[in-house]
Amino acid sequence: MIFDGNEFRQTPSQPSASRSGLRPRITALSRVDDAGFGYRRGTVLELKFIRENPDAVQQAITDKGVSLDLSALLAADARLSSATRALQELQERRNHNASRMPKASPDERATLIAEGRQIGVAIAELKPVVSEADAALQKLLLEVPNLPAAEAPRGTSEADNVVVRTWGTPPSFDFEPKDHVALLEQNGWAELERVARVAGSRSYALRGAAVLLELAVLRFAIDRLHERGFVPVSVPSFASEAAFVGTGHFPAGREQVYRIELDDKYLTGTSEVTLNALHAGEILNAVDLPLCYAGISTCFRREAGSAGKDVRGLIRVHQFQKVEQYVLCAGDAAESERQHQRLLAISEGILQDLELPYRVVECCTGDMGLGKYRMFDVESWVPSERKYRETHSCSNLHDWQARRSGLRYRDADGKVRFCHTLNNTAVASPRILVPLLENHQQRNGSVRIPHALRAYLGGRETL
Repeated sequence: MIFDGNEFRQTPSQPSASRSGLRPRITALSRVDDAGFGYRRGTVLELKFIRENPDAVQQAITDKGVSLDLSALLAADARLSSATRALQELQERRNHNASRMPKASPDERATLIAEGRQIGVAIAELKPVVSEADAALQKLLLEVPNLPAAEAPRGTSEADNVVVRTWGTPPSFDFEPKDHVALLEQNGWAELERVARVAGSRSYALRGAAVLLELAVLRFAIDRLHERGFVPVSVPSFASEAAFVGTGHFPAGREQVYRIELDDKYLTGTSEVTLNALHAGEILNAVDLPLCYAGISTCFRREAGSAGKDVRGLIRVHQFQKVEQYVLCAGDAAESERQHQRLLAISEGILQDLELPYRVVECCTGDMGLGKYRMFDVESWVPSERKYRETHSCSNLHDWQARRSGLRYRDADGKVRFCHTLNNTAVASPRILVPLLENHQQRNGSVRIPHALRAYLGGRETL
């Protein structure tokens, strides 16, 4: 049920399949934001499902470590239902009162007018109560997590993630290898200290051959996606609040996002935010799915809460370049699983072409985020740290984002359904440069260029 500003009405929803058999429908309030596109504000598990399956919903809340009080949500739902019923009863009384007016005697008309005024006052007093109750419920509903896949590992942090497979062998050097910062400094490939005086900490400025290497890696990733049927799309680096709500980055992730206050816009940390909003409010044709986009953008993240860790050199910088894989497909569990594995395979192929050892891990429920149904990370080997570090994040959200954003299609039977959305990194720079420089370094400080990149660098074999 949705409230369109005047009345409550039914909205179509489609159950999602799961091995557990408990895949709830999702309901949301409809709205059009100031940018002019429609989206589903407050994607949530259907209230009927929550009422009838509180244990399943509570388990998802527990599994994902969400600080949501389910009992408070149910109480807010009850308050809204009670206030809405009372308002509807008053509106029915007013309508009945008005219907008696034409045949009423003068004395009766005076009585009806007086009663009508009393009802009008009661309605005026109750409308803000309904609005406040609705707002309170919607705030809680924004925090309701997607139910994770039965196959997803249960756990509380990345320590509980499960290694699926590894590829390649970490290099064995016959010399003392350098970390990426030392390599950048030795070759004059970056201005780290100087640019920090200009733009602050966690900023970077590449120079010379390192710039060419970064551009080569980005273009290589774009070409790989284009060869596989993805449409390259360059998008702005800022978006409205509605777009962030649509992906689920808001409200929980606000502290990670830069705000442009004068224009009431926010800097995006991934082109997923914009790509997910491109078709908001539209009804697509099933024959046009899946839509596969290679999003290209400059990205910004505050990295709040990570002070003192992982901040050396090109790791956890505030601004970076990214090529993102984004898929909008039919609302079918088997189809989105196929697309999920496809996105993962593409990222693995890119790392293999870059000749970088990596491993794939399946993220546990406590490390996958609010809207994820299933999630894999791909981690590349960093020799200086002697560990794998995440360079790709591959997520299947089923229809969780689609319902927040109003992403729909008409199936072969003419029924309007919600899509499934998926995303994965193709390549993000400068993070990818860390394993690339360190794994391919040579004794003299030069860096060997993987065969797949040489055509983008004029055939050069080393930098």
